[in-house]
Amino acid sequence: MSMSLNRATIIGNLTRDPELRNTSTGQSVTNFSVATSSQWTDAAGQRQERTEYHPVVAWGKLAEICSQYLAKGRKVYVEGRLQTREWETPDGQKRQRTEIVADNMIMLDRASGQGPAPTVRQPESEAPQVEPGVGEQEIRIEDIPF
Repeated sequence: MSMSLNRATIIGNLTRDPELRNTSTGQSVTNFSVATSSQWTDAAGQRQERTEYHPVVAWGKLAEICSQYLAKGRKVYVEGRLQTREWETPDGQKRQRTEIVADNMIMLDRASGQGPAPTVRQPESEAPQVEPGVGEQEIRIEDIPF
């Protein structure tokens, strides 16, 4: 029996407001991007910094909550799995994109005028295993209490 693990955990800031849409089957899906930074000192003693941008996709109730509570600049913890999608553009170019499919989100700051930051976990058994816009799977996620 072989063992495998696909987990991605990041803490960073949203680079843009989340975009909520519904698939043709009525599933809610939200896309957003999170920037993470790392700093180090190079061999010459100069401080260096590198920023990575991570595309994130959330489904179902988690998608709706991300869309409602998150905004550009907010600090967030996201946990999920990596998934690569492939598609062809109308002019025949092959494209691929690796995203974090979120199943857990914790807001690490508060927007002015809002109450405590919610922690949201999407049950793995209810997370869709399909690419955005593909499949007929229905999501039945109970209301998530704050």
